[in-house]
Amino acid sequence: MKLDTLSIESLQEIVKVAKDQGVAELKVEAKDFKVSVNFATAAVPTYQVQPMMQTAPVAAAQAAPVAASAAPAKAATDAGLHVVKSPFVGTFYAAPSPGKPAYVKVGDRVKNGQPLCVLEAMKIMNEIDSDMSGEIVEICVDNESLVEFGQPLFKIKPN
Repeated sequence: MKLDTLSIESLQEIVKVAKDQGVAELKVEAKDFKVSVNFATAAVPTYQVQPMMQTAPVAAAQAAPVAASAAPAKAATDAGLHVVKSPFVGTFYAAPSPGKPAYVKVGDRVKNGQPLCVLEAMKIMNEIDSDMSGEIVEICVDNESLVEFGQPLFKIKPN
């Protein structure tokens, strides 16, 4: 998350919401500082605050292909598919706004960088883009459902 300014109260609220939602790690970047919170290593969260000397663009993390660990029949059907996973906890929206058509549907061809959905977290709408070109084989979640970090959102058959 990148912010230009952030008050201590806002930061405390962000940390509280992340902790309440069960987030393992949280990183917040503002114009003049960066905060990293790790909830998984101890009962009390650890904080690291680092002054920012210069702001560099942050590359979006690419979802790694999922290793098939389900039943053999499921593994056979998922072989060769790329899975786009949720980068954080939030609410999944298939369309840019109510009443608008969905970004994609099963059978659509998508290009690298094409929007697939919107995830809302802490009242911020985040467009999730495809990280590869291919055909949408499965939409793994229902519209307006809560998704967890790392939960599969889409399965894409590469071109």
